[in-house]
Amino acid sequence: MTRELRLLCRDEVTLIQERTALVNRWQATLKEYYPLALEWFSEASCQSAWDFILEFPTPEAARKAKRGKLTGFLKKHHIGISPLWVKRIDQVKTESNWQADPATERAKSLLAISLSKQLRTLEANLKTYREQIEALFARLPDKDIFTSLPGSGTKIASRLAAELGQDRNRFPDDMSLLCHAGVVPLTSASGKHRSVKIRWGCNKHLRNTVYLWSFLTLENCTWARAFYDQARQAGQNHATALRNLGRKWLKILRRMWQDHRTYDEKKYLNSLEKHGSPLAKLIEPVSIVEPKQNSMITAEA
Repeated sequence: MTRELRLLCRDEVTLIQERTALVNRWQATLKEYYPLALEWFSEASCQSAWDFILEFPTPEAARKAKRGKLTGFLKKHHIGISPLWVKRIDQVKTESNWQADPATERAKSLLAISLSKQLRTLEANLKTYREQIEALFARLPDKDIFTSLPGSGTKIASRLAAELGQDRNRFPDDMSLLCHAGVVPLTSASGKHRSVKIRWGCNKHLRNTVYLWSFLTLENCTWARAFYDQARQAGQNHATALRNLGRKWLKILRRMWQDHRTYDEKKYLNSLEKHGSPLAKLIEPVSIVEPKQNSMITAEA
């Protein structure tokens, strides 16, 4: 069951990357012949944007469309007819706003239609993947451990569970897991020469998941935000700070995983204060931020 979940999660990430590449091509295509339509949809990865191109593939098609058809499209996709959209509908009727070379328009509109169809199909497939992953993840004995993590949501939680597996003997100590995830550097020394490099020989799927998870915890965890800010003030760049934060999270996760315990932020904050951690002084005694459920990033999440 864990192997199946791991394969599904990895394939889902691959499809998300393919969707990102298609969206980039789709945007580049519209810039060449349909720039105003591209401005209308600030989120190029939404289905309403792709459907607009399928229904009005060229500026000429949009210009000739009746006002009722344009407003009907908005209602069909649950887009409120705000004053901004009223202005856009009026704008589409002005020919001067839709200047395009006829040859470019004919060729690129065909490409835009093809990309829009591919994106719609891919989005439907991703939905199927997500449904199967969540159904399988719900059956895992360790499900509650991973879903209790701040910022994890179901996507990150299922990916972490898939990569760690269920064999507790696989990672006998913290360093074995940290090396496996690639969050600790590789140090080599010979004589007076010493070099520190990023660890490429690792589970890149887990490394990418931990990196994204660490970023999401910045909005869901008080100490994680304080740790990141402290690292940035110390001169670390964004990537290094997140990687170091990921190292702390993995140590916590391994202990939870070994002890079959869910995450308790209050207990961790008390531990920081008890051991006199400098981090405890940076955290305001406010409140403990309840973890939010994040669906993706755009893994792109």
